[in-house]
Amino acid sequence: MIDQVRPAELAAWIQSHAGAGRPAVVLDVREPWELATASIKPDGFELVAIPMSLIPVRLQELDRSQPVAVLCHHGGRSQRVAMFLQQQGFSDVANVAGGIELWSRELDPAVPRY
Repeated sequence: MIDQVRPAELAAWIQSHAGAGRPAVVLDVREPWELATASIKPDGFELVAIPMSLIPVRLQELDRSQPVAVLCHHGGRSQRVAMFLQQQGFSDVANVAGGIELWSRELDPAVPRY
């Protein structure tokens, strides 16, 4: 089962899952054009951008010991990537439900919607 974390709940999830030597990662799996259209600024987490299609070949760039919250546009791609990460041995994974669309509506209206 993958944790479903709304953008407004992400800071609390990060705080409860990250610890000394375990900084949390928000993994943005959107395409480069989507990142250029709308992106978030890291606040208490490391932001890593790897398009969904490249996750299998770039998996070694991620640390299995770090908590990972996966973000996409609406939450579908990120859910699939979160499930894949869990299958690959990542034990602390969440899906950012609603994606950057909900992020814009709940947290930061300055983030463009597309």
